[in-house]
Amino acid sequence: MAPGGGGEARRRRPLAVNQLALFGTSADPPTRGHRALLEGLLGLFPRVVTWASDNPLKTHGAPLEVRTALLAALVAAIDDPRLSLEQDLSSPWAVETLERARARWPQQEVVFVVGSDLAGQIHRWKRADALLRGCRLGITCRQGWPLLEADLERLRGLGARVDVLPLAIPATASSRIRQQPDPAQVPPELWPVLLEHNLYGLSAP
Repeated sequence: MAPGGGGEARRRRPLAVNQLALFGTSADPPTRGHRALLEGLLGLFPRVVTWASDNPLKTHGAPLEVRTALLAALVAAIDDPRLSLEQDLSSPWAVETLERARARWPQQEVVFVVGSDLAGQIHRWKRADALLRGCRLGITCRQGWPLLEADLERLRGLGARVDVLPLAIPATASSRIRQQPDPAQVPPELWPVLLEHNLYGLSAP
């Protein structure tokens, strides 16, 4: 099935002034793809919130506080007042993050943003049905990870209201940088933190 899935999910509704995009990431490390995604979300939503988190399905290459510092450097470099790092939302469980966000911004319509690489996993997440009923789900297509109609149908069956976001994110991946260090995939603003902590086998370009 081609990326983008079915027609219903493909149609992005007009931007609403009360929408809040939530994007969590392990930031292990943040890549040029993360920067492209955050900048793209700012073109679609009036406010974007991000945070670094521990993924219970992964072994991380750096402690959470260091990955938070890397993500903070990226947010500072983007330098848009509509984008903020809200680290106290962080939880290994997306549904807990959502509950914290809804308690903090009860008047906002929350859009929980994930990449197409995760669309086939969400139904296995902790309390996935509660997560999907409690927000809109925004899926952005990552190059190399096609979005399957079967995954969209499964999500809808759990109550998801899906928007496939009109963004094309480069096929960069944090896991590839950890396996094969590639300075070209690292945003330049991260280098002070990376070099201070001697992370990921990277040396300055």
